[in-house]
Amino acid sequence: MSMENNEIIKIGKSVFKLFFLLGNICLFGYLITKYDGFAVGGYFLLVFGTFINLLVILGIMIYAFIYTTKFQACLKAVGIIMINIPIAILYAFIGLNLN
Repeated sequence: MSMENNEIIKIGKSVFKLFFLLGNICLFGYLITKYDGFAVGGYFLLVFGTFINLLVILGIMIYAFIYTTKFQACLKAVGIIMINIPIAILYAFIGLNLN
């Protein structure tokens, strides 16, 4: 049984929102408080978040190749997740240039 298109897209949106929110907490938490724990958390988020996002993307793409009728929805979900890439690069640049 396959998922509906909106369910696939919802997965992409949820993963995007989760990692976007965590990235904002780390960046702005550090900017506001200057507590180094936020910077360390941001670094770990960058490392582990990349790994987790790649696993989710891989899973969605495998699903897309199994259920070819859902390919467009899967690509849309992957595209939504990939919006985090330039944001993560910007946040990493800001974080590395704070001191």
